[in-house]
Amino acid sequence: MEKKTVLYDKHVAANGKMVPFAGYILPVQYEQGVIAEHMAVRNGVGMFDVSHMGEIMCKGPDALKNVNHLMTNSYDGMYDGQARYTTMCNEHGGTVDDFIVYRIHEDEFMLVPNAANKDKDYKWILEHQIGDVTFTDVSEKYAQIAVQGPKAKDVILKMVDPEMIPKKYYSANFNAKVAGIDCILSRTGYTGELGYEIYLPVEHAEEMWDAFLENGKEEGLIPCGLGARDTLRMEAAMPLYGHEMTDDISPLETGLDFCVKMDKEEFVGKEAMEKNPSTKTRMGLKITGRGIAREHMDVYIGDEKVGQTTSGSHFPFMGGAYAMAILDKKHAEVGTEVEVEIRGKRVTAEIMPLPIYDRKKR
Repeated sequence: MEKKTVLYDKHVAANGKMVPFAGYILPVQYEQGVIAEHMAVRNGVGMFDVSHMGEIMCKGPDALKNVNHLMTNSYDGMYDGQARYTTMCNEHGGTVDDFIVYRIHEDEFMLVPNAANKDKDYKWILEHQIGDVTFTDVSEKYAQIAVQGPKAKDVILKMVDPEMIPKKYYSANFNAKVAGIDCILSRTGYTGELGYEIYLPVEHAEEMWDAFLENGKEEGLIPCGLGARDTLRMEAAMPLYGHEMTDDISPLETGLDFCVKMDKEEFVGKEAMEKNPSTKTRMGLKITGRGIAREHMDVYIGDEKVGQTTSGSHFPFMGGAYAMAILDKKHAEVGTEVEVEIRGKRVTAEIMPLPIYDRKKR
């Protein structure tokens, strides 16, 4: 049976269309619809309930040794409050999941895994931990609210001492107070826009949700659902487990080389990656024919299959149909015309670089 987040009643009261997702009942959209929610985040500000995400604490003298052992990224040389994106791999080099890992102190880190994978990830971590360390799943204690968009900071500034706002992307203040509520304020997100994610005790989640709705009225803040969260992350080429990553897909095959530090002494999966160099890469596709490419659709050049789509949709801000695909490197040149098999019919597309949407180039 699916769980409810602590904000379930708020979604129902706002006429959210509730659907099962990652073991929870969450809003896929509200009355204004996915496109309006998507555009609110691109042009203004939107708010998401992401309380279904997991939080795992790693603490002890060997905490740093463990995150370096379990994760593909390097966690050396970080400052307190800094965050780094990473993948966690199995012994074959496939992806168990992707995470954001925060350094709280030199002997304490917070790991944030995907909601649907949290229990699997926690079990994997416990089976592969080394040395003097304790991992604790604290997911039930935290709610998480994401406020995303170019006007997100304008809203936050009404609710917090400016000195408490993280100044750098991928950093957090673990001793923040937003709307008078003690919380973790993180400058991160899953939309490709400026944004913040707030981790707070579940008992204060409804109060925080209402505070954002009230303080964000002038900026046009609206609640947004899973539908817009997905189209936003696809436009920004952000990977999703089960699509761009699986237990059989290496992070090197899906364009996540930046978070795989092969110069580290060791990490789970490194040996397999060294023995089996990647021959594939993730690219964007602009659909030039008529149709919308979704996931798991074959990509061809002539009669040769050269890859498969991982995610795709009509992208509201870009105003067209696009997709991401994992392609053979030898056929992954930007500008190459390909065909995507959509419902038994070949539809033309063109290979393009990622991200498809980039706010810095907007």
